[in-house]
Amino acid sequence: MNSEAVEQAAAVPGWFQDNLDLLVGVPLRILLIILGALIVRAVARRAISRAVERLLQPSEGENAPNRSARGPAVLQRDASRASERRQQRARTIGSVLSSFTTIVVVGTALAMILDQVGIALGPLLASAGVVGLAIGFGAQSLVADYLAGMLIMIEDQYGVGDVVDLGEAVGTVESVGLRLTQVRDINGGLWHIRNGEIQRVRNDSQDWARAVLDVSVSYESNLEKVYEALERTGREMRKDPQFEGILLEDPSIWGVQSLDADGVVVRFVVKTVPLEQWAVTRELRRRVKASLDAAGIEIPFPQRTVWMRTDGGSTA
Repeated sequence: MNSEAVEQAAAVPGWFQDNLDLLVGVPLRILLIILGALIVRAVARRAISRAVERLLQPSEGENAPNRSARGPAVLQRDASRASERRQQRARTIGSVLSSFTTIVVVGTALAMILDQVGIALGPLLASAGVVGLAIGFGAQSLVADYLAGMLIMIEDQYGVGDVVDLGEAVGTVESVGLRLTQVRDINGGLWHIRNGEIQRVRNDSQDWARAVLDVSVSYESNLEKVYEALERTGREMRKDPQFEGILLEDPSIWGVQSLDADGVVVRFVVKTVPLEQWAVTRELRRRVKASLDAAGIEIPFPQRTVWMRTDGGSTA
């Protein structure tokens, strides 16, 4: 073996020793970074799943017979609908939080890996910032929809099975997503509303509702007898087993609401469980009609005096 070959053989270990960190240290650190990212992601997703399940599990108040409870408790008469509402919220919130966690962990790990291989992050971050700004300007409405959808979910403004008024769309909520809310109106039409366009919400399914009935009687009627007939009707309806647990209190008379051209309008109200106010109002109309008839109280109908001109110029 000549001297040149000996020098080359001696130089190989030296080259390995000089580049040991590049050949072994950098891949090892990258492997540790990837392993750490996977562990952090798995732990975070598990924690999110547990937190969401704990947050959305039925409360004691929901299982109790208190029909005036808020949120899913108002759907306890329909357990399947309440379960669907909780599951949808759980799936959506859990999915969003898991995706956000994955993006943060992967982004952090990628930045650490690029730093290990010697790639400068400054120019990349600057370029990513410019691209992100351009995308943000072009997708403002989409971002607003997703943010509004997250707030609707977290605040539990409404859910599947609720009857809501979202402006033009009034009906029963069939689906709540991050971008869209689907509402089925009384005619069977399905409305698709972008969450970012929802400016105000009226939810008729939370806490309690009120059945309001305006009863018109003739001007000749004795209002004391009218009040007595209405109060008797309300007490009888409250005692009816068919409406047990539906009427939250005895019906009350708010008095004369207006003096119309055809009669005196008396307002009759009762607090009910959510979503039952319309059925209660219809039943109240039937019972009030029968009660007023039995008491001999006239329910007026529109009356008009018509003057007709004849050919001779006279009127009749």
